[in-house]
Amino acid sequence: MANKRLIVLLECAIFAAIAMILSFIPLDIGSSFSISLGMIPMYVVAIRRGFLAAGFAGLLWGVLHFLTGKAYILMWNQALIEYVLAFAFIAFSGIYSKKIRAFLTEKNFKKAITFAWVAMFAGGIARYFWHYLAGVLFWGAYAFAGWSAQLFSIVMNGLSCLATIVVCGLVITVMMKMKPQLFLPK
Repeated sequence: MANKRLIVLLECAIFAAIAMILSFIPLDIGSSFSISLGMIPMYVVAIRRGFLAAGFAGLLWGVLHFLTGKAYILMWNQALIEYVLAFAFIAFSGIYSKKIRAFLTEKNFKKAITFAWVAMFAGGIARYFWHYLAGVLFWGAYAFAGWSAQLFSIVMNGLSCLATIVVCGLVITVMMKMKPQLFLPK
C-alpha cells in the first residue's frame, strides 16, 4: 500500500514537472489571455489517479511557478489565490476518473470521452474561478478603458479557460483514442 502511494506521488511530481515545461511554450496574447498547455498532463493525472492526486499535482505545478520565476506576484494574497488555490482546484478534473477508467476498460470510448470532457470543464472552471476572483481583486487596474474589473476578468479569464479546455480536450481525446492505457494505472 505504501508503495502504491509512493508511485502516485511520483507520478504527480512527474506530471507537474511536464506541466511546468509546457508552461514555457509561449501561447500568451497580451497580458491577460493565454492557453495553458500544462493542463494536458493535469488532465491525464486527474483521469488516471483521481481527485486528490490531481489536486496534489496541481498544487505542485502552482508552486513550481514560484521556483521557476514564472509567477506574477503583486502581493502575497494574490499569489496564494492564483498559484496555490487555483492550481489545487484542478482536482475537480478528477471527479469522474473511476467512471472514465471503467469506460476505457470496457472500450466504450464514446462515454469515456464524454465524461472526460465534463471532468475537464469542471477542473478548468474550478481553476479559472480563482483567476477570475484575483482578476477582480488585484488586476482591475489593467482593465480596458470603460470596462469594469468584473467584466474584464470574466471575459479574459473566461476566454482563457474555454480556449485551454478546448485545446487540451482535443489533445486528451486523441490520446484516449490512441493510447487509452496511459489513463489506466496498473
